[in-house]
Amino acid sequence: MRELNLDQLRTLVSITDLGTFSAAAQALHLAQPTVSLHVSELESRLGTPLVLRGGKRVVPTPAGAVLVDRARQLLRDADDAIAAVTRHAQGSVGRVRLGSTTGLLVFLLPRVLEAMAREHPGIDVEVSIIGTSDGLARLAQGTLDVGLVAAPGPVPGMTVTPWRRDPVVAYLPADWQAPRRVTPQWLAARPLIFGDASTHLYRQTMAWFARAGLSPRARIELNYTEAIKSLVSAGYGAAVLPQEHPDQALPPSLQTRPLSPALTRQTTVVHRPLPALDGATRNLLATLAQFRQG
Repeated sequence: MRELNLDQLRTLVSITDLGTFSAAAQALHLAQPTVSLHVSELESRLGTPLVLRGGKRVVPTPAGAVLVDRARQLLRDADDAIAAVTRHAQGSVGRVRLGSTTGLLVFLLPRVLEAMAREHPGIDVEVSIIGTSDGLARLAQGTLDVGLVAAPGPVPGMTVTPWRRDPVVAYLPADWQAPRRVTPQWLAARPLIFGDASTHLYRQTMAWFARAGLSPRARIELNYTEAIKSLVSAGYGAAVLPQEHPDQALPPSLQTRPLSPALTRQTTVVHRPLPALDGATRNLLATLAQFRQG
């Protein structure tokens, strides 16, 4: 026996509820012969009459009443399934795996997550702390959906969109006597705190020194921006970090100076092409676009 047809079951339920073939046809926007055919095919497949014809009102047979009860549940389940798929397609519900650097995670990402919770409460954003190389690898493996990483250049199979361009500055203890602009020569003569050697910012910073013919060593390397700032505040050394919030007041123990030559950190949004993304991920990208610099 072939599988039951949901359209035919819907017709049977409608006939039972409305009492006539013609009323069911009108409610379902079908021709009356189509309604009759639906019932006849169901009866043929099941090998038993499902409705009693001939009276003023069509009523189900005992077998028909059993099928109508089951049909109502099947139709509700089908409607629920369609609604669930629609919510996922529209991005009303779902889970998005987002990778971000620590600096963005501390300062800017909470605002993004707050906007997501307000505008798309059914979407769960799962956040991981990543570096650029690690983030690109996880995007390629499919274990991340969106990455906020330093500008990597073209990435095969991925969409790369500029998101922010932050100045990189020198963070110094407040009691240091510093020039208005910090040069590689001046900074290399001081104790330094660098980010982890695997990060894009570390390579960018070392290239900045190298262009001046310098290759300084750090007293310590860390992979957490706020820990680096804490050590600078304690007078342990100087650091070169993106200034993600220029208007934010610094603690009394810290000061910043622009670099000379200037240095910037470009952050990009990296993800698979839009046709390959679900609605929840597209909604996260739309929210990130609200915070795009410029």
